[in-house]
Amino acid sequence: MAAGDTTPSKHPLLPKQQDEDGVHGEFNGASFSGAVFNLSTTIVGAGIMALPATMKVLGLILGVALIVFMAFLTDASIELLLRFSRAAKATSYGGLMGDAFGKYGKILLQVSILVNNIGVLIVFMIIIGDVLSGTSSGGIHHAGVLEGWFGQQWWGGRTFVLFVTTIGIFSPLACFKRIDSLRFSSALSVALAIAFLVITLGIAIFKLASGTITMPNLLPDVTDLTSFWKLFTVFPVLVTAYICHYNVHNIANELKGSTQMGLVVRVSLASCAVVYILITFFGFLLFGDATSEDVLANFDTDLGIPYSSLLNDAVRVSYAAHLMLVFPVIFYPLRLNIDGLFFPSARPLARSNTRFALVSSGLITLIFLGANFIPSIWDAFQFTGATAAVCLGFIFPAAVTLRDRHAISTKKDRVLAIVMIVLAVFTNLVAIYSNALAFFEKNEGA
Repeated sequence: MAAGDTTPSKHPLLPKQQDEDGVHGEFNGASFSGAVFNLSTTIVGAGIMALPATMKVLGLILGVALIVFMAFLTDASIELLLRFSRAAKATSYGGLMGDAFGKYGKILLQVSILVNNIGVLIVFMIIIGDVLSGTSSGGIHHAGVLEGWFGQQWWGGRTFVLFVTTIGIFSPLACFKRIDSLRFSSALSVALAIAFLVITLGIAIFKLASGTITMPNLLPDVTDLTSFWKLFTVFPVLVTAYICHYNVHNIANELKGSTQMGLVVRVSLASCAVVYILITFFGFLLFGDATSEDVLANFDTDLGIPYSSLLNDAVRVSYAAHLMLVFPVIFYPLRLNIDGLFFPSARPLARSNTRFALVSSGLITLIFLGANFIPSIWDAFQFTGATAAVCLGFIFPAAVTLRDRHAISTKKDRVLAIVMIVLAVFTNLVAIYSNALAFFEKNEGA
């Protein structure tokens, strides 16, 4: 196949399950529940910890309303993605972009997944290192869980802990060639997110009963133009909270009945929306205006309740374990799209054990090095990861709809596509502007 050949039905980035007999063996298709767990795990990643802080800016009512609104908007964008994929006979997101915009459309999609997923996975690994080994910033040292339990030990250092985690957890889970094989780890990941929710809910109810919680703001506090513009700085967190589009085709290709994918998407989005609303509500209720940008940091202090230290450790350990199990689900589409970007003419990745091992080990090594040698990539992640995520979730599906190569879009589809593009572009411009302004102000004050 020539590098410029973008015929999606013949050369998808993701091979169809019936084309991989040598890999799948007796595999007869993924179950509905397995698909829901994998898609839910894709959605609920590190972003769940940033949502409570958005309530500090928006207030509870507007914040919860926007969480619900973004769930519906995400459902609409994925519905467009699936419908136009069927019309194009595309079995991958890259195949759909190639059908609509040719070789360069596919490459743009692959690069966006590379930027987004590598950034996300490095952030995951940095957070895991912070939780287990601790971190120091501004001259203040925050002890990790291992240091709190065993004191300072050589084997509790960040590099060694991340090395053991990479070899013992990430690498084995990254060896699966079917995403359905991750359904059990995904189910456990969702359970750990729910465990975090239950602990937070329990702490909030206890403090409510003891009268130590004050009522948080229900509406945003807008007093001038500056506070008005500040409202828009939290939109990128909300816009990207449900990004899972890069895994939709992977999961749909393995599902027993492809017609079930729409229901899988709606059940996953509804479940995640409920988790988001509850964690956002109780997290903000618990910490109020003291809610950190990463609410996990609030669990590094005395909660003012019995067994505070034990509950703090339970929250942090469950969250770190949650990210470890989310890692392979985000890694799966990254590996496939990197392979499609650099080896477009090769046979399916799952059929080449050597290439599969080389691509997998190379990516894991890159992520490991990034997490160890980049002290903090939050600013870079906001500039690159969030922008790429918005492209994947809203701009690309909307662009395919407006391109309408197979003449199937309705007036409603086109209006929706324009709304998604305007929302995505506006929120990201505001985010980039606000982040750049904060960066320069910080440097001037230094």
